[in-house]
Amino acid sequence: MRRYFKRYFRPFWLCSLLCILLSGWVYARDLVIGVSAAFKGPSKGLGIELYRGSMAYIEHINRSGGANGRRIVIKAYDDEYNPVPAVENTIKLVKEDNVFLLFDYVGTPTVTRVLPLLKIYSDRSIYLFFPFTGAQPHRQAPYDEFVFNLRASYRQETGGLVDNFVRINRKRIAIFYQADAYGRSGWDGVKRALSRYGLKIVGEATYRRGTKYTDSLKQQVDILKKTDADAVICIGAYAACAAFIRDARDSNWQVPIANVSFVGSESMLGLLLETGSKAGRDYTADLINSQVVPSYEDMTLPAVREYRELMDKYNPIPPTEIMEEGYKPLKYSFVSFEGFLNAKVLVEILRRMGSEPERADIKQVVEGIKNLDIGINAPVSFGQQKHQGLDNVYYTTVEGGRFIPLNDWKRWAK
Repeated sequence: MRRYFKRYFRPFWLCSLLCILLSGWVYARDLVIGVSAAFKGPSKGLGIELYRGSMAYIEHINRSGGANGRRIVIKAYDDEYNPVPAVENTIKLVKEDNVFLLFDYVGTPTVTRVLPLLKIYSDRSIYLFFPFTGAQPHRQAPYDEFVFNLRASYRQETGGLVDNFVRINRKRIAIFYQADAYGRSGWDGVKRALSRYGLKIVGEATYRRGTKYTDSLKQQVDILKKTDADAVICIGAYAACAAFIRDARDSNWQVPIANVSFVGSESMLGLLLETGSKAGRDYTADLINSQVVPSYEDMTLPAVREYRELMDKYNPIPPTEIMEEGYKPLKYSFVSFEGFLNAKVLVEILRRMGSEPERADIKQVVEGIKNLDIGINAPVSFGQQKHQGLDNVYYTTVEGGRFIPLNDWKRWAK
């Protein structure tokens, strides 16, 4: 009997033990990355598309052997672009899920509320990477040391918009903004930029976070229209900004209207195109959007070609339990392209950390990155006093139902 056991059962037992050990080895070598973002609600398109772009690259890396042999796992929770769930999700990610780092958070009001947690967890060396916001709170003391940004700031975006409007003699600039930390950050950027020319904001109107496209914003339009503004800069989410544009055009107010990158250009454009098709009119004329990544139509850029190839190949979707039903993913977008670039830089960081990465080494490794080529003709650099990798701002306008690069502002000159 003993001889029978040795002959037939020992190989099976050894094989089973090997499988268990290998399974444990794979799990132990996973790098778990934590995400809290809007996957439901009026701003769901931002969280979903940012996730999709990042996952397209991460899936590619995982299928190619991972980062130094380690699989990158994204643990994502929905916060609906609300601060309280974002805080709760972050606590869970750090204390229960034991994530290696935080990544791809969406929005100023959410990120701002999470910042104190990063300071509280400083003994764990928890860092937030590449949030989808250009606000100032995480770019200055006391929280800048815990956050690494890839994108340009709202001050840079709004400053560029103001500079271009002033150059074409549109100096009476009004602002429509979200009544929270995000909106105030953009408002501050516009105010600072105008002050360089001795100018002031000629009018302002706000809206509450969570406003839907079906809501009326005629009151805000009327307030700004009475100021005789010759340009409007919007600091908002795509549903509210699209509603403002719709109501402005319905009131025959045809001034140039600009948005910053957070708006989610394609999501906003989709709402306006659908409404325009039903109404038999064009709601997309005289729109200007600033962007923090190049156009995904620019096939001369290696990163654009790679992004489109991997988005087509993997077409990643967030887990069904966190994503709102009925959402139709965008084939390509500025938001998902930003997520893709975020992931490219993240993977490079993980690779530089070696086969046994430690949270305590994150800061030194990232601050050592200089002139990293990610394929967009703009090198990424960090440093001890520089926790923002890129500074470029790009401008786009709508033609033929899509956003294209804007190179000449003279069409709106006064």
